[in-house]
Amino acid sequence: MLFSSKKKGLVFFEAFSAHAAKSAAAAHLLVELVQTLGDSSEAFERGRDLHARIKAAESEADSITHETIRRLHETWITPFDRNDIHGLITRMDDVLDMIEAAAERVVLFQVGAGPPEAAALAHLLTQACATIVKAVALLENMRAPALLELCLEVNRIENEADAVHHRAIADLFAAGNDPMRVMKWRDILDSMESATDRCEDVANILEGVVLEYA
Repeated sequence: MLFSSKKKGLVFFEAFSAHAAKSAAAAHLLVELVQTLGDSSEAFERGRDLHARIKAAESEADSITHETIRRLHETWITPFDRNDIHGLITRMDDVLDMIEAAAERVVLFQVGAGPPEAAALAHLLTQACATIVKAVALLENMRAPALLELCLEVNRIENEADAVHHRAIADLFAAGNDPMRVMKWRDILDSMESATDRCEDVANILEGVVLEYA
């Protein structure tokens, strides 16, 4: 289905932008969470507060997702293919779910200061989320060249995150490391890396939409 008028599709574009902004904000909070880790009670309380704020963003994004899907079922003419709209908003929701999962594990496991790769992954995640914010802002007017460049940038960031993740896991499993610390941080790092994977999924859907309709 070709793009309809701006008015008819505006609700979906607004939803994409609002959701992307929630993920970007949560990613920044995750960076702050990783940077505040420590063994003090103050650090733990700060961590709980940051997780609560990430959880709130995730809950607000869930509402955006549910409302978008509801409107999708009620709308006769959509700005582009229904399956792509559904896939895009749900994949965006997956990004924030994984950010929240990483933050939750940090708090539940009561980990101290983490490996340097944890901060690196969190920063890469903020870059990926910020790039998606830019990309969905261009979607309404289908600005193909710029959109495709942003999708490629997300893919590049995800590849870099993969490399950081692999290095972090290798360091974790080095001889002499505490097994409990290894288990906890592997779970956290896996969630962070999965969040960047989901960002790439979002970029892939955006790329497909651009190539089909631009």
